[in-house]
Amino acid sequence: MAGHSSVLTDGSGYSHLDQAIYRLERLFALVSGIAVFALMLLAVVSVGGRNFFNAPLPGYVDWIEQAMPLIAVMGVAYTQRDGGHIRMDILVGKLRGRALWAAEFLSVLFMLILMILLVWGSWAHFQRSFDFSAPLWSRDSSMDISLPLWPGKLMIPLAFALLCLRLALQLWGYGRAFITNDPHPVAVPLVEDAAAQAAHEADTVSGFDDSP
Repeated sequence: MAGHSSVLTDGSGYSHLDQAIYRLERLFALVSGIAVFALMLLAVVSVGGRNFFNAPLPGYVDWIEQAMPLIAVMGVAYTQRDGGHIRMDILVGKLRGRALWAAEFLSVLFMLILMILLVWGSWAHFQRSFDFSAPLWSRDSSMDISLPLWPGKLMIPLAFALLCLRLALQLWGYGRAFITNDPHPVAVPLVEDAAAQAAHEADTVSGFDDSP
């Protein structure tokens, strides 16, 4: 997956844990990308079938409904690790030292609390759909071809749980950076100025990105 990451690594156990979780996050993001590609193929089949054979793909909307959780949430932890989510860098970028790490710590803490609540709520939503004694283990299904809905609902708490793990790891990293006043902590995304971001983006699109 091409792209630049401002996350530093070293030989510490903490960094090794970060990289191990990162491999899982990359896998989740890959599944999300495959889902996007699969929907593109389904759209071609459905539109082609409608135009040439007057027979669109049965249950096309149902398959979209199943794929939406994969597309929407499976890559959130991967993006959080690399610092790709929307941030108020115009404000945070002006902070330095412990003030910066304190601001990052508090923002990650708030996100972690919110995500824990979302894991709890989405898991309860999945449990309302899943039933071992029901046909296809599902208490509900899609409207057209009756696809069970619990697989898509299960993806949401799984993706959010992985994000919680990433946020907890970053919380530890920012907390340690605050205590030690480390200017270059590992396993957390570092704030870059606009010039550095533009240079990295240029390297990425030109094929010369040398980030790990």
